[in-house]
Amino acid sequence: MSPKSPVNPSSLNAERRSRELAELADGTQVDVLVVGLGATGAGAALDAATRGLSVAAIDAHDLAFGTSRWSSKLIHGGLRYLASGQLDVAHESAVERGVLMERTAPHLVRAQPFVLPLTPLVSRGQAALARAGFIAGDLLRVSARTARTTLPAPRTLSAVETRHLAPALRPTGLRGGLLSWDGQLTDDARLVTAIARTAAAHGARVLTRTRALELTGDGARVRDETTGQELRIRARVVVNATGVWAGGLVADVRLRPSRGTHLVLRDADLGGRLSAGLHIPIPGETNRFVLVLPQQDGRVYVGLTDEPVDGDVPDVPDVPETDIGFLLDVLGSALDVTVRRADVVGAFAGLRPLLDTRGEGGRTADISRKHAVLTSPDGVVTVVGGKLTTYRRMAQDAVDAAVAARGLTAGPCRTASTPLVGAARPRTLAQLDVPARLVRRYGTEAPAVHDLGVTNPDLARHVVPGHPVTCAELVWAVRHEGALDASDLLDRRTRIGLVAEDRETAEQAALGALAQMA
Repeated sequence: MSPKSPVNPSSLNAERRSRELAELADGTQVDVLVVGLGATGAGAALDAATRGLSVAAIDAHDLAFGTSRWSSKLIHGGLRYLASGQLDVAHESAVERGVLMERTAPHLVRAQPFVLPLTPLVSRGQAALARAGFIAGDLLRVSARTARTTLPAPRTLSAVETRHLAPALRPTGLRGGLLSWDGQLTDDARLVTAIARTAAAHGARVLTRTRALELTGDGARVRDETTGQELRIRARVVVNATGVWAGGLVADVRLRPSRGTHLVLRDADLGGRLSAGLHIPIPGETNRFVLVLPQQDGRVYVGLTDEPVDGDVPDVPDVPETDIGFLLDVLGSALDVTVRRADVVGAFAGLRPLLDTRGEGGRTADISRKHAVLTSPDGVVTVVGGKLTTYRRMAQDAVDAAVAARGLTAGPCRTASTPLVGAARPRTLAQLDVPARLVRRYGTEAPAVHDLGVTNPDLARHVVPGHPVTCAELVWAVRHEGALDASDLLDRRTRIGLVAEDRETAEQAALGALAQMA
């Protein structure tokens, strides 16, 4: 399989990037230039391309380099926003959850059960409020027309049932639990990769390592970060989808970034694999929880915080010890096992691009997650706010504004019914004769990934002992998913890099996959 002959139009690789960047350097004008390749930027590229517009989409780093890879990997139904009176945001979240689970990405999003343990720290009044909230959340599912077979009904659990689903819970004083369901992503960075590749399949030029230096109403001055060459990309309209970095490219965009931190644990340190996620109430808060999120790779994520961030926005946010201590303290309030600082094998933090509509002061936890689309005097369209679940609607609104700003001729939005690369009906996915783990990551492309290891047994070996990722997956990422270096492979196409020890072990395998393309 030659890297110069992609198996389909969705394949991204170094050769395609070089060719398409050269076309733009030669003066080819596109209808829409999207800056930023997180979920919203990739979504805007797909939206515009499926409307029949010519598109270039760039990022200074890689697909999902920023906030989009640091989420809780959840596709929320909007329950938290319903509780705070943000009915429009709650309904929008529920609708978009249904779109992802039933139409566009059923291979990447599955129903995840959650248990809220009724410990002595949860009063009966709080339990009644939470129960009412879960019932209201199920009504949101109904209003969004998401099938009951997609998301089961919430219910009350006995103490025995609660401990069965989450054996790590402390039995003393446990009255039972509340079971609810939400959507869980296999991997947020994989979602972004699928969106970007689907955009590429519809003709979009998807260009990583291409930094925007200056935006104007008719294009951008950019730099190829692999060579240092500067060039100008001509476009009829520009969409700024750079998240927390948006204000650095367009004046008068005021944001209040909020840091959300997660811990990475090994499931053995929680007494073995969890059958459900956990909502652990934060003492003193009525509507905030710490989430315990079991993953498919033997890891568990624990999060998350909501702390304001001042000053310059870093490319990769640091995780302060105060966040780690806070999460461990809340975890200790409900578990029968002791999780120590030494058990934290990794940690990550993402910055939410919240629009500053409140002026100074106030908690970032109280700022609305509703997104906004702003058009500058010279016609640059900026989209900010929102959250991962609603990326598609954010992209739709941004492209609507871009089309209106320049009077472009474009068809209607089609992304609510456009399946992402790898998507198929659950029955079709279940019939694929390959490991289920691959199907959950690659969908209908799983047999092609699996065949790499069948035809070359060296590629069937695991990259890290005890971790499920194989060398075949690294090779696939280089050939078809646009990975250009070891960091792309270990930190985004797979999430091996979340644990420093595992990353070090996997480094040689990543370099070997890249060498095959050379």
